[in-house]
Amino acid sequence: MAGRTIEQVQEAYTDQWMALPGVVGTAIGRCEGRPCILVFAASDAERIKQKIPSMVEGYPVVVQYTGEFRALDE
Repeated sequence: MAGRTIEQVQEAYTDQWMALPGVVGTAIGRCEGRPCILVFAASDAERIKQKIPSMVEGYPVVVQYTGEFRALDE
């Protein structure tokens, strides 16, 4: 049986990660030339890194400090 795609893994874990204070989003990106899951942190990225594994189902997970996200005013 084949493993899940990175999109399936991201979808499976996003709600759990978004429940952590300071997490504002997730995305799929490239890290060192490989597909990875990005977790965006508005604050306290170091604390968040301690709660999120660096690898999930064979895919690297990278926490990045981004600050808060806001919609642009038109």
